[in-house]
Amino acid sequence: MASRSKLSGIQRQVLALYRGFLRTARLKSPEERHRIESVVSAEFRENARNIDRKNFVYIEYLLRRGKKQLEQLKDPDITGLSTLEINKNFRLVL
Repeated sequence: MASRSKLSGIQRQVLALYRGFLRTARLKSPEERHRIESVVSAEFRENARNIDRKNFVYIEYLLRRGKKQLEQLKDPDITGLSTLEINKNFRLVL
C-alpha cells in the first residue's frame, strides 16, 4: 500500500468542515439534503481550484465563515442553503 502524505492542520480543518456540512445535510429533508450536498460540493471545489494554497489568511477566513454557516444550518428551523451569484462585471454608477 502506498503511503499517503500527512495532511496539514488547515487541510484537516477544511475536511472536517466539509464532513460537518455533509453530516448536517443528513438531518434535512431528502430534497434539501441533495441541494445542500450539491451547493457545498460546488463551493469547496470552486475554492480548491481558485484559491492559492499558500494564502493562509484567506483560507482561515473561509474556514471561520464556513463554521458560522454550518452552525446556522444545524438549527432545526433552517431548512436549507441558498446561494447568491454576483456578476463581477456589475458596476454601480451614481
